[in-house]
Amino acid sequence: MLMRTDPFRELDRMAQELLGTQARPAAMPIDAFRRGDEFVVQLDLPGVSPDTIDLTVERNVLAVHAQREREISDDVELLIAERRHGTFGRQLFLGDTLDADRIVADYSDGVLTLRLLVREHAKPRRVEVTTGGPQSRSINATTSSDGREPVDATSS
Repeated sequence: MLMRTDPFRELDRMAQELLGTQARPAAMPIDAFRRGDEFVVQLDLPGVSPDTIDLTVERNVLAVHAQREREISDDVELLIAERRHGTFGRQLFLGDTLDADRIVADYSDGVLTLRLLVREHAKPRRVEVTTGGPQSRSINATTSSDGREPVDATSS
């Protein structure tokens, strides 16, 4: 027989189930990183049916909601219930540099992967600076990959 290490956790879970008082949706573990010209967000949603995943974008907020139901019939005596079920939710605040109109979402092996492209105006670009006058000079400035500070400045 399996022993519970925290008897109060089960009481809390039962109270939430009976009273329907889940204060807020359970959070989803998340990884987010930038790869080239896209941001990738991965959310763990094991056991969630793809039909229950809901993605919405309003202004600069991306909201993710999903639901996982317990698949146990009434004639079963539940001994341990530590796996979360119910509603899961997460909100991500998107910067102005991301294109919220072109989000690609893929759900595979319990992981929801979102790909957000960087807007064209936010990508690093080369700017050529010229000066007028009899001795015309051209200065080329190259920005770093994050577009913030100059890496190389040459004059000719």
